[in-house]
Amino acid sequence: MLRYLLSRLGRALVTLVLIVSAAFIVLRLSGDPAITILGPEAPPEAYAAFRAAWGLDQPIWMQYLKYFGAIAQGDLGNSMRDGRTALEVVGERVPMTLAITLPAFALNLLIGLPAGIFAALNRNTWADRAIMAGSVMGFTVPSFVMGLVLALIFAVKLRWLPSGGSDTISHAILPVVTMGVIGAAVIARFTRSAMLEVLGQPYVRTASAKGLVWREVIVGHVLPNAAIPTLTIIGFMVGSLVAGAVVVESIFSWPGVGRLLVTAVANRDLAVVQVIILMIGTTMVGANLAVDLAYGWVDPRLRTARLKTA
Repeated sequence: MLRYLLSRLGRALVTLVLIVSAAFIVLRLSGDPAITILGPEAPPEAYAAFRAAWGLDQPIWMQYLKYFGAIAQGDLGNSMRDGRTALEVVGERVPMTLAITLPAFALNLLIGLPAGIFAALNRNTWADRAIMAGSVMGFTVPSFVMGLVLALIFAVKLRWLPSGGSDTISHAILPVVTMGVIGAAVIARFTRSAMLEVLGQPYVRTASAKGLVWREVIVGHVLPNAAIPTLTIIGFMVGSLVAGAVVVESIFSWPGVGRLLVTAVANRDLAVVQVIILMIGTTMVGANLAVDLAYGWVDPRLRTARLKTA
């Protein structure tokens, strides 16, 4: 088991290095921060001084080595905009992002899981069709379209909620609902598919033939086996919470990490962008690792197989 855990951690580390490396190269090839920050009217001497101060006048391979050397020492760089550490700039926005992503994720589970289970247990009924129709709609509609529609209805037409800002709890409702509805649709769809696949297995029919109550069959046999593919999609959604907040925060002017990423990319604030990408990558890799370890708890057969290979 220890060997398996170390293997997974090693893969996670390699994945993070590749993510950060790709972001590093793309950011430095996409534009000159000196021109973006100082403006097009600055004298050439100012550009040269800026590039020298931030090490942008060096070859990209040397910048790359210095960047990872600094990361190894715990230095993630400073913001080119205000000189503060990039970690501080990003860290002050994290609570605002968590304020909408955590309730949205709870909404994903509270709506998506029961809806998917209910639809599978009532296959081909009007309830199943209604749930799947709503799931397909939520699954296919982009988040920016969903956000704009909700803002148009509840902020512009009905005037029940504010269309943007972050002053009160009511300002968080539309961003949370936007992310929650889309995520719930995805979970409902995958949960239903997983449930239907397990319901068609021979051991489910055998359990029913032995006289077990249908509720016991569902709880003891169907749900644990259907949980594995559902856990996979839930883990992916946990990892992509911050990435998914980029569009929603921009629509509703919510001052979180997602909106900061858009601003930092536009301003070529390299260190801030790299910290956010590192945070998103760490979240996704960590969530997938946690889900992978949870497989053994959900399905003892996987745990036994890993113990044999460890």
